[in-house]
Amino acid sequence: MADIFVVEDDVNIREIERYALKNSGYEVEEFECGATLFERLEQKVPDLMILDIMLPGEDGLEILTKVRANERTAQVPIIMVTAKTSELDKVKGLDLGADDYLTKPFGVMELISRVRALLRRAQAKPQVASKLTYGDIVVDNDRHAAYVCGEVCELTYKEFELLKYLILNKGIVLSRNKIMDQVWGFDYEGESRTVDMHIKTLRQKLGESGSCIKTVRNVGYMIS
Repeated sequence: MADIFVVEDDVNIREIERYALKNSGYEVEEFECGATLFERLEQKVPDLMILDIMLPGEDGLEILTKVRANERTAQVPIIMVTAKTSELDKVKGLDLGADDYLTKPFGVMELISRVRALLRRAQAKPQVASKLTYGDIVVDNDRHAAYVCGEVCELTYKEFELLKYLILNKGIVLSRNKIMDQVWGFDYEGESRTVDMHIKTLRQKLGESGSCIKTVRNVGYMIS
């Protein structure tokens, strides 16, 4: 059964999460802060991580950024947990690489349902070549890095995943709904223009090479 790391400084919430996960057959390890988590990650990579945003020392978003920047842990599915309800906090977490989120207070059944769904998606994800290229653009899947004309292109986690998805489907028109489903991986309750805004920033960061991302009016986008 899957190994799950729970990073939560509230003892009561951590106990509820541990109890629910163990009763569902998962192995659970608990951490109160980023320092102890990273020590353990040097020895073991979990199948999934549940990460609170409000933590002592490094907050959950800082921890998320470090986890995604490490080749060993970059692909670990992560559910963010937050007491905040603002759209901005959710968007920041998703852009930095969170796969899903829960807002406190949440029910035990919802927690287990999201864990199961995310593990299923992770297991079903197809293998992608270590490097993808399109024109002057190179996507290094192993390093989770993108290059334009040999220079590093600084992308957020979701911008990277969006670029990779477009290149994998070069020449194919992709609807906004299809992109949301494949890149964000679930029914994200954000603004309908989420994809449009990410396409805009991605084009800007790619510079002249960004012109290969075409808008197909009333449908979506494609690389061509």
